[in-house]
Amino acid sequence: MIQPEKDMLVAGVMSGTSADGINVALVRIFSRQRKPGTSSGRRGPVARDHTSLGYPGFELVGHAEYSYPKKVRAAVLAAMNASRASVADLARLNFLLGVLYADAVLAAERKLRVKAQLVGCHGQTLYHQGELQTFLGYKIKATWQTGEAAIVAAKLGVPVVSDFRPADMAAGGKGAPLVPFLDYMLFRDAGVRRIVQNVGGIANLTAIPAGAAASEVIAFDTGPGNMVIDAVTEKLFGLPFDRGGRIAASGKVLHSAVDEIMQYSFFRRKPPKTAGREEFGREFVREFLRHCGRCQKQDVVATATALTVRSIADSVKRYVPQKANAAPGKGFHELILSGGGAKNTTLVEMLKTELAPLGLRLRLSDEFGLPSAAKEAVAFAVMAHETWHRRPSNVPSATGAKRAVVLGKISYP
Repeated sequence: MIQPEKDMLVAGVMSGTSADGINVALVRIFSRQRKPGTSSGRRGPVARDHTSLGYPGFELVGHAEYSYPKKVRAAVLAAMNASRASVADLARLNFLLGVLYADAVLAAERKLRVKAQLVGCHGQTLYHQGELQTFLGYKIKATWQTGEAAIVAAKLGVPVVSDFRPADMAAGGKGAPLVPFLDYMLFRDAGVRRIVQNVGGIANLTAIPAGAAASEVIAFDTGPGNMVIDAVTEKLFGLPFDRGGRIAASGKVLHSAVDEIMQYSFFRRKPPKTAGREEFGREFVREFLRHCGRCQKQDVVATATALTVRSIADSVKRYVPQKANAAPGKGFHELILSGGGAKNTTLVEMLKTELAPLGLRLRLSDEFGLPSAAKEAVAFAVMAHETWHRRPSNVPSATGAKRAVVLGKISYP
């Protein structure tokens, strides 16, 4: 006899390509037998009803952010897309991150006075290759998210879903982006055409036509988000990131440098496409600095910020389906911004300027009850819940997969 589905409190854990730390979201996910809002809903904003789309409703109980210790962040950054690395150090980093993820969840549980029943842990991406490449005579794709889930499960005493990307890649997809599953749940509207733009280390968009079926969603990585901004800020100013975009605001954009970089092949490649440090890491930053020449340091940061903004606007113009915005009144209405980039005031103002000719209204995901910094962690909580119930949670039109698949692997305590 199949037992009826019950409400479930799930912790989502995310550490992005910026490697700035760990985001934890505690999410109450409702059974499909009833709609959200029929429980107390005391702690957080309640998402709208998704049951009509075949998805569960949920509410965000709360979220927390924990920075990596400096030495750990340095080790993570050194390991990302490294041409050489110690196998022993990579193995140790895998187990250490498992400890840190578990500690972050425990700290968030204490803060919010709740106990998770399930964890969805994305892990720290060290390498992502969504395209086929030749290795030892074979054509393969590959991805690696480190952070030992067995350690997390043992320390927390609950099951952990991890390693979400390989199942999509095995089905012919690129393994990314995966967050469009949540974007579609949250932001689909019968009458409003929306583009959801996340700016983490890498920036990615999800275009959702009004009343769209999941198969009509278009999503892809637009290019660097905070990754290049953070790298040049650290190199030139010794700071991990440009807080609030203050440094960029004091500089001048080198438009000629942005024009040159926008000719790179990634920006001209049609979606589906995905990116990481393989495309926009240390080698790219060296090239970027070469394009900037001997300009003022603050101008370099301003130009990196402008590159992120231009690549987003250019992606909308080039690759958001023309059939949706060809005729007057048929274009997309809103661009909803989330991720760490939403805290960069200079980036946000630049983006408003770029979007104005497109008739797009810029909004923040916070306006919909979902703090921008929590969105990706919430997404992996929801995807973990779907995996636990053996339901698929990739969006094939976003990743290029041949079919919808159940994502992730489950570790038991």
